[in-house]
Amino acid sequence: MGLDQNTGEIRVANFISSTIVVEMEMVFIYLFYNSCRNMNQNLGNLEETILLIVAVMQEEAYGYTVSEEYVKNMGNRISISAVHTVLKRLEKKGLIQSEMGGATAERGGRRKRIFKVTKTGMNTLEFIQNNRMKLWNMMPKLNFSY
Repeated sequence: MGLDQNTGEIRVANFISSTIVVEMEMVFIYLFYNSCRNMNQNLGNLEETILLIVAVMQEEAYGYTVSEEYVKNMGNRISISAVHTVLKRLEKKGLIQSEMGGATAERGGRRKRIFKVTKTGMNTLEFIQNNRMKLWNMMPKLNFSY
């Protein structure tokens, strides 16, 4: 802010632009803080597993295929409705996003909802993995042979 010697007008442009920059920095810090806090949100074991499966599948992650991958990798059965419940919860938390795929004849013309992991979801998985690895690295070497 200053006085223009030629016109006598008060210049506030620099003050306003500086204020806007400071306000934008505050918004950025707030958003960054909240995204970091979200990475630490509590995920249940099933939520974490389903999120990881969606991340691994990349392209064809929808209710049925996620449940198939769960059985294949975890050795336990899971109902498709349970998978859908978890997928909706993960989407509400911003860890995955969905879009409707094309209709197919094999599905009777119905479209399927395809899920993909968001950047926040990937950051959350990385955060979980790093914390787990810290704990595993602190584990004393055990002899499991009897």
